[in-house]
Amino acid sequence: MLYYLFEWLQKYDIPGAGLFNYTSFRAILTIILALLISTIFGDKFIDRLKAKQITETQRDASIDPFGVNKIGVPSMGGVIIITSILIPCLLLGKLTNIYMILMLITTVWLGVIGFADDYIKVMKKNKDGLKGRYKIVGQVGLGLIVGLSLYLSPNAVIRENMEVKIPGQEIEVIHAKKNTKSTQTTIPFFKNNNLDYADIMSFMGEHKQAAGWVLFVFVTIFVVAAVSNGANLNDGMDGMAAGNSAIIGVVLGIFAYLGSHAELAQYLNIMFIPGSEELVIFICAFVGALIGFLWYNAYPAQVFMGDTGSLTIGGIIAVFAILIRKELLIPILCGVFLVETLSVILQVQYYKRGKRKGIKQRVFKRTPIHDHFRTTLAQLDANCTYLITKPKKIIHESKITIRFWIITILLAAITIITLKIR
Repeated sequence: MLYYLFEWLQKYDIPGAGLFNYTSFRAILTIILALLISTIFGDKFIDRLKAKQITETQRDASIDPFGVNKIGVPSMGGVIIITSILIPCLLLGKLTNIYMILMLITTVWLGVIGFADDYIKVMKKNKDGLKGRYKIVGQVGLGLIVGLSLYLSPNAVIRENMEVKIPGQEIEVIHAKKNTKSTQTTIPFFKNNNLDYADIMSFMGEHKQAAGWVLFVFVTIFVVAAVSNGANLNDGMDGMAAGNSAIIGVVLGIFAYLGSHAELAQYLNIMFIPGSEELVIFICAFVGALIGFLWYNAYPAQVFMGDTGSLTIGGIIAVFAILIRKELLIPILCGVFLVETLSVILQVQYYKRGKRKGIKQRVFKRTPIHDHFRTTLAQLDANCTYLITKPKKIIHESKITIRFWIITILLAAITIITLKIR
């Protein structure tokens, strides 16, 4: 809204109005505003949650090995994150931009699903929350909206990389002069750096382009469901999911900025995505909101984000990566989410395998895997065999969280390096 106001003021040569034409200026304002909203609004919102006794049952001092009491800590703190994202984007973003529209839809859509889950858990006292099938339907629905919007919108286009060989000189990479609808995406560690879903469906002959879009929509649905659930599993310790997601958001913001800048995209031999500079505005709000939320969510937490927050931030990361055509980098960038998910799958399958044989067995002490490191041997079932029992001594929650942040920073660095390692 402010963007359009200053655009109008610029017509009358109002000093400073032209600053809103610069993505970098709006991005800085966005991250500051999101940070302020999350810290100022967060304090008042937490007091409101306490007054309404909107809390989730958590471990108490008798269970926690370090004697930290977490009973009575408010849940649904994801509302703070969502509010701190939406307000700056509505004020400073271009609301006619297809990418901004899709990110705002993603935030509200998954925020509603997560809020419904938390509401059932907290207010209805049903620890199972929203039934899994409803969550899946919501995630599939969002994947369809995003995938089909990219297919149908005339503004969701790219400029493909082209190699031009000049006699006596090295091959030069340029971008095509025309914007095109394309099913191309970025693939790491390969020379040409692009993979076209239509090429995978080449066996469909003349229908391969349409089949490529169908495959792209299915990939979109899978990525949204996988990353949102991975972020949800990662949200098990104070500051864990918020910190990891903020780091991931910074990397996605770098990719969005490079992909929206024609000269930088050409230099790095990555696809140029016209209009994607608005994604930089959104991701700055995302990072600012998460950092501000950490003010209250860092150990010991004053508020939990709940599924309202974790499902939303996971979905935001997934959809954002898809919009900038970097979804195949997610296994690297979101490696912590991936490992958390795999640990749960492995634990369940290993347990079922043992159950068929009439024995109790598990791989880890507890899952998701971050819980494995804070579980004492005394808490284990004596009748169950555990494949991995190390470390014998438990690790403090804050140390586990910081170590996971460090791993995510390392994965983020590797993800950025893929721009040049091919």
